[in-house]
Amino acid sequence: MSKDISQIDKNLAVPAEINAPDCVFHNVKEEPFEIYGLYNAKSEEIFRRLPESNAKAISDGVEKLHIHTAGGRVRFSTDSEYIAIRAIVPSVTHFSHMPLCGVAGFDMYVSRDGHDVFEKTFVPPYGMTDGFTSIYHFGDRKMREITINFPLYNPVNSLYIGISDDAALSGGRKYKYEIPVVYYGSSITQGGCASRPGNAYPAVISQKLECNHINLGFSGNARGEDAMYDYIASLSMSAFVYDYDYNAPSTEHLEKTHERGFLKIREKQPELPVIFVTAPNDDMKNIQRRNNRAVIMKTYLNAVERGDENVYFVDGASIFDGENPNSCTVDGCHPTDLGFLRMARGIGRVVAYVLEK
Repeated sequence: MSKDISQIDKNLAVPAEINAPDCVFHNVKEEPFEIYGLYNAKSEEIFRRLPESNAKAISDGVEKLHIHTAGGRVRFSTDSEYIAIRAIVPSVTHFSHMPLCGVAGFDMYVSRDGHDVFEKTFVPPYGMTDGFTSIYHFGDRKMREITINFPLYNPVNSLYIGISDDAALSGGRKYKYEIPVVYYGSSITQGGCASRPGNAYPAVISQKLECNHINLGFSGNARGEDAMYDYIASLSMSAFVYDYDYNAPSTEHLEKTHERGFLKIREKQPELPVIFVTAPNDDMKNIQRRNNRAVIMKTYLNAVERGDENVYFVDGASIFDGENPNSCTVDGCHPTDLGFLRMARGIGRVVAYVLEK
């Protein structure tokens, strides 16, 4: 008979209540909080990654997934000795191969010397159905610049931040690059199967480079639809990372959609840096992996031949290179935190180059 591990190891227990009588909760949709990576976040009824009308026009899958809050962040500053959160969720997504703290948890970073440094994961309790409350004590009181990442694979209706009633509260630190880098791709782009939100590769790049970003990863549903390209082309971007190889159902589908999508975006944004990425998989004996890579390379080379100087190519076949490459995925496809770190290293190097040009 299975047993709750927290009854055996108390260190793995997740408190269901907070003990802070002076705690006051503030709605992140109100001032002075600043929300990044989510569409029109302060006026929409729930948190979304793109407008509901656009999501519906793209596909049923994107409509369902656009309320998963991957890439969402709230930033603020406070001198409270503790930070609490209260999250209201309509449902909980469950994975066999991704922890609940990555699927539905939040994680917090504190600015140190101009860089976001991981501080705490707000871990949902086992069996959560409609939200949770969690608290973290710093142990001292001083002004801190805070970033809290939203869940990767779960909808969030409301989020409240709790601080002591006498604490100062003000807006968060601005990004060095406020115009976002936009990522479009598969479950990997969305963050499956990171252990917590801040370990998805777009978030890791954002932390290192201090750049705002928008995560348009749609698990199993990045299919290169014209309506998606139209939406992406309408966005203000500092760079575009084009990463949907894994979700193309066939090489023929990729051939029909990949260059066409690039050209639609290029027509609207002729100077936008575009970074082409192939699937992070070195199995070049796999015919589809090899052929897909060739299709993406062709889109890149065609652009170069046309004189396009704002295109870049990242070869996913070598992205997990380094010590213990076999530890880079959970299941041969979805990255572990080590895999995401290697992706952030390979892709982030190019993002840094185009941002600093």
